[in-house]
Parts: sequence; C-alpha cells; structure tokens
Amino acid sequence: MVFGLALPSAATAQTESGGHLGHHPGQPAPAMEAPGPAGPAAVAPRPPAGGAVPNAQGGAGCGGMMGCMGGGPRPFYATLLDMPALTPKARQFIETEAEWRIGWGSQAITAGQTRLQHGLGSNDPATVLRATVEIRDGLLLLESGTAALRAIEAGTPPRQFALTWFKDQLGVAATEGAPIAAEGGPWGLSWYHLTTMLFLAVFLAGALIIQYARMRRIGGLVKRLTPAAPGAAPSPAPPAPSPAAAPKTGTSATVSALTVDSPAVGAPASGTQKPVAPSTKRSWSGALRVAAIFQETPDVKTFRLVDPEGGGIPFTFLPGQFLTFSAEIDGKPVRRSYTIASSPAQREYIEITVKREEQGAESRYLHDQVMVGDPLPVSGPSGVFTFMGTEAASIVLIGGGVGITPMMCVIRYLTDRAFAGDIFFLYGARSPEDFIFREELVYLQKRHRNLHVAATMMHAEGAAWTGAVGLISKEFIAQAVPDIARRRVHVCGPPQMMEAVKAELLELGVARDKIKTEAFGPAQGAAPVPQPPLALPRAPAVEAPAKPPSTNVAPAALGAVAPPAAEAPAGLPAATAQVEFSSSGKTAPLAPDQTVLEAAEAIGVTIDFSCRVGTCGTCVVPLKAGTVTMEVEDGLSPEDKARGIILACQAKSVGDLVVEA
Repeated sequence: MVFGLALPSAATAQTESGGHLGHHPGQPAPAMEAPGPAGPAAVAPRPPAGGAVPNAQGGAGCGGMMGCMGGGPRPFYATLLDMPALTPKARQFIETEAEWRIGWGSQAITAGQTRLQHGLGSNDPATVLRATVEIRDGLLLLESGTAALRAIEAGTPPRQFALTWFKDQLGVAATEGAPIAAEGGPWGLSWYHLTTMLFLAVFLAGALIIQYARMRRIGGLVKRLTPAAPGAAPSPAPPAPSPAAAPKTGTSATVSALTVDSPAVGAPASGTQKPVAPSTKRSWSGALRVAAIFQETPDVKTFRLVDPEGGGIPFTFLPGQFLTFSAEIDGKPVRRSYTIASSPAQREYIEITVKREEQGAESRYLHDQVMVGDPLPVSGPSGVFTFMGTEAASIVLIGGGVGITPMMCVIRYLTDRAFAGDIFFLYGARSPEDFIFREELVYLQKRHRNLHVAATMMHAEGAAWTGAVGLISKEFIAQAVPDIARRRVHVCGPPQMMEAVKAELLELGVARDKIKTEAFGPAQGAAPVPQPPLALPRAPAVEAPAKPPSTNVAPAALGAVAPPAAEAPAGLPAATAQVEFSSSGKTAPLAPDQTVLEAAEAIGVTIDFSCRVGTCGTCVVPLKAGTVTMEVEDGLSPEDKARGIILACQAKSVGDLVVEA
C-alpha cells in the first residue's frame, strides 16, 4: 500500500495483456497501432484482450489505485518481496517480466513522442499533457525492466533489489547491492541516534556549568552587599584603604547645605558610629566619566558618573558610603569626600550631589569647571555610616541641608529592595527652594506606603509651603515618628544641628547606642569628651640612647620615656616620646598634643586619611605597643578596639608607641 501510493504517476501509463503477462512468461507483447491523423485517440496503445492498465511496478491496473484494493494480480516488484532467494524459476520469471517492460516501455515512449509532436503542431495543450504522461510512464517501465535485468545479472536476491527499487522511487538514497538495514550500534540504537544523544548530553552539561558559574557570581555579589548577621563573629580587619580612597561617609556625594570644603570635612559625631556592614573589598582607585549633570537647587548639582570603558561601576558599595575625589586646583592638590547618593542596587552609574560653597575649592571646581564627558579621579568606597535593612526592623533618617545625600542613598536602596519595615525621613532646609530631591521623595512616598516623609523649613515667606516651619524640634520628631524610643536613628547634617537633634532624641528616650551620626563641616561648639586611654602591654623598660628623628632604627625602650630626640613641629610642645612605624622602619618624635598621623607626616610615613576628625575610619592602624588616648572614636567598631586598632588622626600619647604603618 505504501509503495503503491508512492508511485501513482505510473498507474495508468500503458495497458497490459489482461494484467497477467507478468505471471505467464513467453506471451508476446501486443503491437502498437500507428498514429493516425485523427488526433490523440489514434496514437493511444491498443489495449490487450483483458483491457487492464499496467503500471510501472508491473501489475495490472484496475482503473486506478482504489480499484486494485479489491483483488487481482499483485504488481511485479511487490511480488518480488516474497522471493528471498534468486532461484532458477525466479530468474526466469524476472527475465520475462523485465523484457516485457523494456519492450512495452519503448513502444510507449515512441507513441508519446508522436503524440507530443502532434500536440505541439496543433497547439493542443491537452494532447501535449497526455503525451508527456505517456512518455514518463514508458520511461518508468523501461527503467524498472532494466533494473531487474541488472539485479539478476549481479545475483542480487529479488527481495533485496525490490526494496532498493522502492527506496529509489521514494527518493531515499541507497547504493545498489548495499544492505537495506542501517548498521546498528550498542543497545540496538543506530550510530546516528547515539551521536545525537551524546551531542545533546554535552550541550546540557555545558549549559548547567554556565548556569552554575552565573549563580556563584550572583551569590558572591549578594554576599558583598549583604551585612553580616547580628551577633556574628567579627571578621578579620579589612585592609586599610589606599591613600587615594577615603571619601567621607555620609556626604552622599553631596556637600551638605552648611558644609565648607576645608581639609577637615566633618565634625566629631556624638555617638559611637559602629559600622553595620563594612565592605571587605579593597579600596578602588581610578577615573570615572561625568555622564550627566542635574541642577537640583540654585546652588546644588548632581553629577552622574559612569565607567569610561562602559559596563557597570567597577566597585561595590554600601548605602551611606562615600568616595574621595582628587583634583589639582590653582596648582595645589585637593582631595574632598562626597557620599554616594544613588542606590547600590543601581550598577550602571553612581551619583554625587554637591552644594557650591564660596570657600570650597573642590565644590567650586565641580560646579564651575567640570562638564559632561570629563574624567574625575576617584578612590573608595569608604565609610561606616551605613544601613542595609538587616540591622533593625525600621529606620529613622534625620537630615539637614545637604546631609540629605546619605539618607537618599539609603531610601533609594531600601525601596529598590522592597524593604518591609517603616522608613521615616525627617528633613530640615533653609527654604522650600533649597529642598533637595523634593519631587523624587513625593513620588517615592506615593509608591511605597512604608516611606513617611516630614520636612520643615527655616524660612517659608513668599513660598507655597504648607508644611512645618522652624528647626527640627523635639515636638516635630515626636509627631512625625511614633514610638521613637524603640527605633534606630541616623542623623546627618551640620554639627550644631546634629548636637541639638541628638539631645532631643535622648530626651525622647532613644538609647544612645541607637543614634548613629555623620557630621559635615568643621567642628563647632564644645569639644568632645576625651575617651579613656587605650593601653596595650608595654615592653620591658630598657634604657637606650635617644635616636634622631631621621633614624631608621627602632627605639629599644618602648616602655620607658625617652628623652626628646628633636624639636617638635612649630606650635607643638617639645616631644617627650617616640613613635616607631614598624612597617616603614622609621621613628619620629611624638609631642603630647601631637597625633600619630601628624608625626607620620613629619617624617614621610604614609597613612591614608580623609576627615581627620575621627568619624570616617580611613586612618585606622594597628597599635603594637604603648598607650594612646583618642578624643573621637566614631570611626572604630567595638571589634576594632578589641583588636588594638586606633585612629591615627586622633591617637595621642605621652609614652613611646609602636604602630604598624
């Protein structure tokens, strides 16, 4: 049935003597009538006595394919399927049938050619079509007969060359005489199937390996951005940032509203600033390109920075950390720190928001000279004024002026990550015109029901302001934040504002250790209360001659008071002690009112720093021997203190010290 369907074109090509010549060898084929002038009917072959129509397979047609379904002799090649061996009887049968097919096919071709010429001459398409069919069927008969004779000459079993013939007619390539069945492989499968399965297995394994590598990279990034769980064992102290990387934590890439760009950016914070999740990655240094500049208020601009080579920002940071920017202004090197204001979840760019200060060299440079496309030397990130969302169930952020920038970084990050806790943001500005990020805060508050924003202006005359007017007072805080006493609070702004807000928070019952601060501008008001001295075991007292300040030999008496080796810098009392920098192999005189950082700078020992007021944590160094006092320790965590880490910009001593620097 299948093979018959594959060869329907030959079903009515010619007639055969009663459809039985294939099974009765020796009968002559009927003669063809010569074509006459009457037309196409005259050139048709005369049907034999039985009137059956032969097909290319050698059987009698029955008026079409369906007519043969009811019975009758089987087609020639179908009959060969029942002949597994080439016996003498089978050979005689095949030779007779093949000769008949060759003769009948030749006659059909000749008659078809005559009909074709007649049709072409009379421009009769129907006759041309009939002639084409006649010629094609004659060719099929001729080919089938010739193939049968070649097969028996080669001694091919009838069944095999019949299958080969059918495959050829179906368009399946097969070499004559070749085995029909495909060579089998293991487990009864062909080599084609086995090869395909192996390729798919290798492809799947490669895809799994790529996915595994991607998940490891994602896991590493999440681990760097996620703070350690509360109560977890302290990790080893991160390496001190490089000299170029120590921006001030909390500037949010912005110079706060009352900030002055001076070397001492920041004031002592009133509370101990414990790092929530300090980055363990080494500080990055390089250049970022200015991609866009946005005018936020008349004197505040936001600078969007991208990687000059394309791709994402080449470092990770925590919400609240800062960068340090370097520039040469009027022939003098200037370094200033600005907090990153954009969210750490945004990896394509970072933003800093800077207020132009008349006395600020760096801020005036950024506002007046920097343009889109300019590169800016940057190092960082640094800072411990951070909040990731895991340190407390809710957060209260209080900012003043450009102290809004670290707060915006935290707000953007928490809303990006769908933080479930309440976010309270209290903000104070000079006037509605100076309200930075006002439109964005309105938008975020509408989208995030857990974000609550309250703002107060110092002056609102002539402005369409319906909110609170005045300072951030105790009443303003209590009204804006329910149950303030049980919440964690971050405060950032001018020093006087922060001191006042911290006192108000303490009056409202907020625990001192829940208040985290970040200062902007030079210290003002009362000096911070000195902290108890940090002491390490002193080496046995051994008297030794005094060493000049330039010597590279460490003093032998670390526990004894050495005589002054050289005069102290101008304005400082005479040195009564020495500080040995073990990594550099240098020793310097140390006056009672002189810091370790100042002593290091006097002899060319490099200790990285940024704020110089004890809040950023950039100038941390290990104390190996001796005792120091520090007025401000906000840049140190309890774990740092337990390991003997000190702030070089704050550490002072009347005795000899050994510092790793």
